[in-house]
Amino acid sequence: MDREAPSVDITAILSAWGQGDPGAVDRLFPLVYEELRALARRRAGHGRGETMRTTALVHEAYLRLVDQTQASYQNRSHFFAVAAKVMRRLVIDHAREGSARKRGGDAERIPIDDSVLADPAQRVDHLALDRALVRLEGLDPRLVRLVELRYFAGLTLEETAEALSISPATVKRDWFKARAFLMHEMAGTPSP
Repeated sequence: MDREAPSVDITAILSAWGQGDPGAVDRLFPLVYEELRALARRRAGHGRGETMRTTALVHEAYLRLVDQTQASYQNRSHFFAVAAKVMRRLVIDHAREGSARKRGGDAERIPIDDSVLADPAQRVDHLALDRALVRLEGLDPRLVRLVELRYFAGLTLEETAEALSISPATVKRDWFKARAFLMHEMAGTPSP
């Protein structure tokens, strides 16, 4: 899917929605649906015992995104950055529910490594990832936003740089730092 072609339409529709156009939400859904499905496919069901249907994740995320009474998404990148955060919360909440059903005892821990963050198809212990992200948030909130954009939203290096208003070189450096921190945290070793 070419991400550049619909970006102007999405930004214009988001602007119209922010200005109170009631039909903007209906025009927005077909433009973002496939991209949200692609994001959800990369995130739903990759952890054992944490399966969440892609369609359910997309619909729940979209409903939460449009249910905000003061929606003021600045542009396409901002919308998908918020979508990444919403999907993260939904996946983590679903994993917590599954863990609670199992009373926490038989959830398999799958450590995260370089290949997992590089390849979203790898299985991830989403609860451990969330705990590590919460710890990282206390140290460097921007690194958490970067992980949400790169890992949960699947944005490219350049799209992430645009969304965070930083250079692609800074994204590369920060992505390396974030992955190193998460790998150490999720492996149960102290972070450097």
